[in-house]
Amino acid sequence: MTVSKALRDQPDVAATTRARIKKVAEEMGYVPDSTALGLRSGTTKLFGLVIPATTNPIFARLVLAVEERAHDLGYDVLLMHTQNLIAREEACLRRLLSRRVDGVFIAPVYRMESDARIYRELQASKTPVVLLGSPAPCCSQFMGVQGDDLAASFAATQHLLQLGHQRIAYFAGPLPAMWAQERFEGYRRAHREVGRDVDDRLVFHAGSTIDDGVKAALQFVNEKCDATAVMAVNDLVAVGCANLLIQQGLQIPRDLSLVGFGNILLAEHFRIPLTTVRQPKFRLGTAAMDMMLQLIRGERVENRRLPAELLIRASTAAPRSA
Repeated sequence: MTVSKALRDQPDVAATTRARIKKVAEEMGYVPDSTALGLRSGTTKLFGLVIPATTNPIFARLVLAVEERAHDLGYDVLLMHTQNLIAREEACLRRLLSRRVDGVFIAPVYRMESDARIYRELQASKTPVVLLGSPAPCCSQFMGVQGDDLAASFAATQHLLQLGHQRIAYFAGPLPAMWAQERFEGYRRAHREVGRDVDDRLVFHAGSTIDDGVKAALQFVNEKCDATAVMAVNDLVAVGCANLLIQQGLQIPRDLSLVGFGNILLAEHFRIPLTTVRQPKFRLGTAAMDMMLQLIRGERVENRRLPAELLIRASTAAPRSA
């Protein structure tokens, strides 16, 4: 019993005794059975972390922040990828529930439907849940952390308008995704503030990858619209757009200004460093962990929005006509 208490850092064992027992355990190569400890304590010391994919650079630092805090607190993290597929997301969440994780962090797969059975199951399980990013209607019952995408997109569009750009094209993201909707709304609001309507002919559905940016840019070029600047829903789309425009003989920003969103590493080190929005990726992960600990303690939590920052680099300038 004394050995058991010492290895669990119970306070009723003398510090010198506890140190001797731990030293002997280390020499013997003894590793406690975490499953047995979980049965005794009613906790597993496991968190589930569900994201679209680690290949998306936006999630790299967020995952790092969650894992670092979890490690310091004695938790392990089970990382799962949804690949933005609804069926895979459901399978991931059910596996985590079967492992009796102490909490789940999830970047939701967005749906048009306002209800999803898996999120009702998650709520019924009483498992603490923290959303990473904008909540979709199907999971709005959970609290989460997100960047202020609307305000950041507004600031980026305002930057182009102040440079003198009259016609700004927008490469939009996936229609069901709330983060994409908020970024588009920021673009629209900046136009409305200066008394202009958004020209629907300047809005192109691009998706979220480099290939999506290439395809949207090809459509943009073929339609010969007279835009002098392009706002992209994220940096990957912006890079795809830039590659296609450069292949077509256009110079950035001499012929066309370009703005991304996210400030991934590639944005700063692209051949034309991108003007973009710096998302607080590491701070989002830290804030998510703070919220999770509050939920575990039974405290009341509220949704959090963290401000983003516009970074002006070489890809934007006043239009040539100005």
